[in-house]
Amino acid sequence: MTASWPLVPLGEVLKHRKEFIRISDLDKYKRCRVQLHAKGIVLRDTVPGSEIKTKEQQVCRAREFLVAEIDAKVGGFGIVPDDLHGSIVSSHYFLFEINQEKLDRGFLDYYVRTPFFRDQVAARGSTNYAAIRPQHVLQYQIPLPPLPEQQRIVARIEELAAKIEEAKALRQGAQREANALILSARRSLIGETPKANWIPLRKLVSEIENGKSPQCETGPAEINEWGVLKVGAVSFGNFKESENKALPPGASFDARYEVRRGDFLMSRANTTELVGACAIINGTRPKLLLSDKTFRFHFRKDVDLVLQWFDHVLKSPALREQIARRASGTSPTMKNISKEKVLALLVPPHSLSEQCHLVAELEALQAQVDVLKKLQLETTTELDAMLPSILDRAFRGDL
Repeated sequence: MTASWPLVPLGEVLKHRKEFIRISDLDKYKRCRVQLHAKGIVLRDTVPGSEIKTKEQQVCRAREFLVAEIDAKVGGFGIVPDDLHGSIVSSHYFLFEINQEKLDRGFLDYYVRTPFFRDQVAARGSTNYAAIRPQHVLQYQIPLPPLPEQQRIVARIEELAAKIEEAKALRQGAQREANALILSARRSLIGETPKANWIPLRKLVSEIENGKSPQCETGPAEINEWGVLKVGAVSFGNFKESENKALPPGASFDARYEVRRGDFLMSRANTTELVGACAIINGTRPKLLLSDKTFRFHFRKDVDLVLQWFDHVLKSPALREQIARRASGTSPTMKNISKEKVLALLVPPHSLSEQCHLVAELEALQAQVDVLKKLQLETTTELDAMLPSILDRAFRGDL
């Protein structure tokens, strides 16, 4: 910090408020949580009091500063938003009232996102115990210009932040348009609805298998551990090998269900939008197993089939409409599709040369889209770096 503003301890502008209520089993309560890396306070859930084991809880007030005892060193703090007024937190959180005659809450909200503040938090306590105490928070320093100057700085930051968000929205819109190009090309080359000469999938596929879902750990497997695929591993994007749950040490499993390079997988059970999502495994870490919610296809040896063609066909509007119509389930958000219904899906009877031609056209378009996405990702990364730079200038007195 190089500005000429005085540095004062937060204890001059914050007051620790420690006030507990007794939870009633008959009432419902909103519980909030602190996102890491100073990303703010959000709703965790709304639950009846009967489900809350610890009956002594704190009530949050809008516009207070909330700090997580354990997660403060990784940015677990923020300003309570208006819509979470009255929400509750446990005794492992600290609430601080802001003296609004000395400190603008927006000024504090932006300041706690800076490295200068984060470094102060990280420096407290031992490396073996991450928790902090209220007195630590009150000792952290903040540059304190006059209140009108704070408000001017906040208004300027918000003006620039709004422009950044507008630019991000434009990039996201361009990415959606790029994805729509591929969908439009599939619609044009494959068709939007099945034609009279289309054939059932069983004429191309000899077998569909799915794995098992044994009791697993909550976290993902390490590289040298076996893991079982989660529902989100197969989507319409890339195969996400990190979406897995580790098998407990010593657990038995069937190695026949290991996911291998060249496998074609489909999501048997997923959200309404993602049921039937598929992916070609172009390369994966070892020791990943199919779950009971993931199909693996085995293709007939007596037919000519280009795997990339099959992938494009199953992702085309014509097949997505068939899958959506055949998928079932009692939940409004989760659906599943059986092997029999998948084998009955109708696909175009393209010859090998037609398959190759279609793949060449779509892969060429995909390559162009990938270049566009790469450029968009680079600009998005640049935009993400702009706000920290703006905050750095703001609290140096250069904004």
